[in-house]
This record gives sequence, C-alpha cells and structure tokens, in this order.
Amino acid sequence: QVQVVESGGGLAQAGGSLTLSCAVSGRTFSNYALGWFRQAPGKEREFVAAIRWSAGNTDYADSVKGRFTISRDNAKNTVFLQMNSLQPEETAVYYCGADAQPSSKLSALRSPAVYDYWGQGTQVTVSS
Repeated sequence: QVQVVESGGGLAQAGGSLTLSCAVSGRTFSNYALGWFRQAPGKEREFVAAIRWSAGNTDYADSVKGRFTISRDNAKNTVFLQMNSLQPEETAVYYCGADAQPSSKLSALRSPAVYDYWGQGTQVTVSS
C-alpha cells in the first residue's frame, strides 16, 4: 500500500511564497514519477509540475515556469514544490500524485489519469 501525504499549504499574500511537501511511503518503485496538480472550486484538476524520481527530469505548466520549482529529497522520499510570486487565481487545493510506471514521455505526466496514487490535498489560499 502506497501512501501519499501533502503538507505545507496555507495562506499567502499575492506575490508571496509557499513550499509544499509530498511524502511517499509504503511500497516504493525504482522509476516512479510524482506530479503536482491543483483544483479550484468548479474547475478541473490542472497540471502544475512533475518530476521523475530516478533521473530528476522535470516538467512545468507554462503558467508556473520561472516561479515554481519542483525538487526531491531521496533520503526522505519527499518531493517539494517551491512556489514564488503567487497570485490570487492560484488559490486551489493542491494534490500530489504518484505514477508507479511512468511513460517514457515526460509530457505524459501532465495528465492526471496516469497517476496511480493521490494524496488528500492541501489548501493554498492567495489573498490579494
């Protein structure tokens, strides 16, 4: 059984920063991938960033490039999402997903359908 647990959400002012964490425990996979998504009320789950665990390749949504950084801590089996210059429209529940058998195409990680495990989400609220 794989557990995915997000943390680090909260309230930030416009232009501010937050760092989210995603800890994966239970069965681990040598070549899995982790992705961050967000979902605002009434909207679909939206890709934010992803990382391949073994190689460290990363991918970002155009809307967050240059402001968000995804990284991993191998020893802690944890992925981080550093978010800078946050905007009110980025208020959402942020989810972390784990893909146990990722495709060779990094872009495939942009679809929430490929993920096998999800966390419960963490709320990020950005005030104007």
